[in-house]
Amino acid sequence: MPRIVTLCVALALLPIGVRAVEPATATNIPQAAINAAGELRERALNDDVAYALVDDLTTRIGPRLAGGENDLAAREWMIAKFKALGFDKVWTEPVSYPKWVRRSESAAIVAPFAQSLAATALGYSAATPPGGLDAEVIGFDSLDAMKAAPDYQVKGKIVYLGIPRMRALSDGRDYGTGSTVRVTGPELAAAKGAVAFLLRSVGSDNNRLAHTGVTHFTDPAKAIPAAAISNPDADLLDNMLKLGTPVKLHLALDCGIEGSYNGANVIAEITGRSRPREYFLTGGHLDSWDLGTGAIDDGAGVAITTAAAHLIGQLRERPARSIRVVAFANEESGLFGGKAYATQNHNEIGKAILGAESDGGADRIFKLTATVKPEARAAIGQIAAALAPLGIEYDANAPGSGGSDLSAVHAVGMAGLSLHQDTTRYFDWHHTANDTLDKIDPVQLRQNVAAYAVAMFLAASAEGDFGSAADAFADDKGEH
Repeated sequence: MPRIVTLCVALALLPIGVRAVEPATATNIPQAAINAAGELRERALNDDVAYALVDDLTTRIGPRLAGGENDLAAREWMIAKFKALGFDKVWTEPVSYPKWVRRSESAAIVAPFAQSLAATALGYSAATPPGGLDAEVIGFDSLDAMKAAPDYQVKGKIVYLGIPRMRALSDGRDYGTGSTVRVTGPELAAAKGAVAFLLRSVGSDNNRLAHTGVTHFTDPAKAIPAAAISNPDADLLDNMLKLGTPVKLHLALDCGIEGSYNGANVIAEITGRSRPREYFLTGGHLDSWDLGTGAIDDGAGVAITTAAAHLIGQLRERPARSIRVVAFANEESGLFGGKAYATQNHNEIGKAILGAESDGGADRIFKLTATVKPEARAAIGQIAAALAPLGIEYDANAPGSGGSDLSAVHAVGMAGLSLHQDTTRYFDWHHTANDTLDKIDPVQLRQNVAAYAVAMFLAASAEGDFGSAADAFADDKGEH
C-alpha cells in the first residue's frame, strides 16, 4: 500500500477527538552555515580583539570589586567598547546587592612561635574589633569534623579548616569541594561560638598569596571575621598544630557591609538576519576580586565572548538569530547579575535558544558538553564536528549548564552549552593578587574566541531549536 494511503487509513482509525502526534522534527544546521563556520574559525585564530580588550580593561580599570570604586568605571568602559565594536544594540539592566568593602587585613601566629601569615578576608566577612583579636586556634581537616566537635571546644576560639590542597587538574574538579567549605564553613563555625574562621586557601599553588572568595551568612548581623591564608602558611600552621602545644593567633580585618549598591548588567546584541528576537546568550562577568586586576577572572571571559560576537557581526551574511553578550554584574559575591537577568527577562527566556558563558580563564578549550532536548542532539554533534579542528572533544554523555551566570536562566529551561577550559593553571592564580594580564597566553585566547564564534554562529543558524522552554526537557531522560 502506498505510504500516503497507509497514513490516511491510520488517521481514520483514530478515535474521534484524539489528535495524531507528529514525530518531533530534528534540529539541523544547514551545510552553508557549516561552510561559513570553517572560514569564521580561521579568521578568529588570527584575531587579537580579545587580547586588546582584556589588556585595556586591566590597564585602564584594573580590579573591579562589585560596588567598589571601579565598578561604574568598568560599566562605562564596557558600554563604550560595545559601541566601538559596532554592536547593534547596547543597554543596561539594574542589579542591586549588598556593598562589601575591604580596607585592611593581617594575621600572625603569636604563640608558641611568632610567625606572620599571608591572609586575606573572605567576601562578606565581618570586621574584627579595632586593633584585631587574639585567640587560640582549633584545627579541623574537614567540615564534618568541625560539625562533630562539641560546641564548648569551639566557643571563643578561631576555627581553622586545614582542608586538603587542591590538585592542579584540567577540569578543576577539586574546586567545588573547597569552595563549599569556604562558603558554608564560617557560618557553621559562628553557630558553634567561634570568634573567627580561618581557611586554607582554595587554590592549587605554592605561592605565598592567599585566595579570597565569598562566604555566606544567612543573617549578616551574626557574621564573624573570616579569612583565608596562603597554602605555604597553611602548611606552617598545620605543622605547629601537630606539636600539641596551644597555638594562638592574632587576626585583624577591617572590612564589612556598607549598605546596598545599585549596579547593572551591560548588554549588547548583534542582530540576527531573519529571526532577530531569538538569540544565543553568552558573556562573562565584569566584576572581579580586588587583589589582582581580574585578567583571567573574568576579564578574559568578557573579552572572548565580545570578540567572538564582533567577528560574527562582521560577516557578509549574519546568522538567522541574534547574538546577545552580557557583561554580568557581581558574579563573585553571589551571582547577582545572572539572577537579575533571569528575573528581568523571564517572559522571554524561551527566545534564548542556547547559552554559553566563558568563566574559566584564558587557557584552551578542550571539551564540549550540552544539555538540550533529544531532537537537538544531532545539531550539537554538527557543532562538535566544526570545533574538532581546534582540539575540542565532545562528551555526549555529560550535561552542559552554560556557565555560572547562566545557571539561573538554565534552571528555568534554557538549553545549555559548556565549552570547558583547561584549568590546570587557573587555580594557581584564581582570586589572588596573581590574577594579572601576564597569565594570558594570546594563542590560547584566540582558540577560545574561535570556539565561541563557531558555536554561537552555528547555533544561531540552526533550523529548529535546542529546547529553550522549560517543558522541552520533559522527554529527556538525562542521557546527555
